Amino acid sequence: MMVVIYPKGIVKNDLLKSERGVMELRHIRYFLTVVEEGSFTKAAEKLHIAQPPLSRQIRDLEEELNAQLFVRKAKGLSLTGAGERFLQYALRIRQLSDKSVEDIREMNEGLSGTLYLATIEGKAPALFAEWIADFKSIYPMVEYELWNGNTDDVVKRVQSGLCEIGVITAPYDEEGLVGVPVYEEPWVAMIPLDHPLAKTKGKKDSIELKELAPYELIIPSRQSRKQEILNWFSPLGLEPKIFCRIAHMLNAYELTAKGTGIAIYPDSVRNYVDKGVVIKKIIKPEVKAKYILVRSADRDLSIVADEFWTDICGNMIPGKK
Repeated sequence: MMVVIYPKGIVKNDLLKSERGVMELRHIRYFLTVVEEGSFTKAAEKLHIAQPPLSRQIRDLEEELNAQLFVRKAKGLSLTGAGERFLQYALRIRQLSDKSVEDIREMNEGLSGTLYLATIEGKAPALFAEWIADFKSIYPMVEYELWNGNTDDVVKRVQSGLCEIGVITAPYDEEGLVGVPVYEEPWVAMIPLDHPLAKTKGKKDSIELKELAPYELIIPSRQSRKQEILNWFSPLGLEPKIFCRIAHMLNAYELTAKGTGIAIYPDSVRNYVDKGVVIKKIIKPEVKAKYILVRSADRDLSIVADEFWTDICGNMIPGKK
């Protein structure tokens, strides 16, 4: 398939040449892959082509549009203003292309296509594993691309259209999103094995929030998460000693196991740690991590994503702890 993008941004599926030439659908997919991967090297690996041809295709695209799309930096890439605007058109073109393929294949073979999903850590990977396994048993022709990041990253990808459905944790900005609560679990303290709090008598499985205040804490990196944790302590007249904010759960575990501090994470962290730590549920107050299934409020889902969303909301939401 070829698409023509005229200078003023009008998109038409056509085989005719514009004054600047013809843009092919592969240029769109190459561009989107570079955006998604954040580097030409990773994009080339994902596309199974060499990097020089990929770079040449992007240069051809930039010449076609008479605009620079990427700023090439020592560490990764960023989109220019023209690149950001072209991204919105490229996403629409990919969605239209995918929908047309899905629709025709569904007529002949049943539901198919690719689901672009985004997830955070904690319980979310297990939720997606359950949902995908169930969906796969019904629609075996569907393929999946599952991206991982923090809540802010997932929201950005869903709002931009790079991913259609994601799972995040509250709090989050609800503007531009449709959100459905799907799970909640306690927040816990992950304590070094030789720490005094690991040996507290009479409370093997829980720890009061105030007991954490004197010690250095490791918490998730989101600014809104830091504020949430500060708000837990505030009614007690206490201010926590946050010495490290970290994006990934396993990094928090490794730091805790080395005795650098106490990590605060959702309870599902216990499923991914091995030894060297003690995990206790935080009480007084008991606080919960709430997981939200999200999609864009401003963009229609593809056929396959709409069916996936409907199945989750209708049949697959697990119970709460």
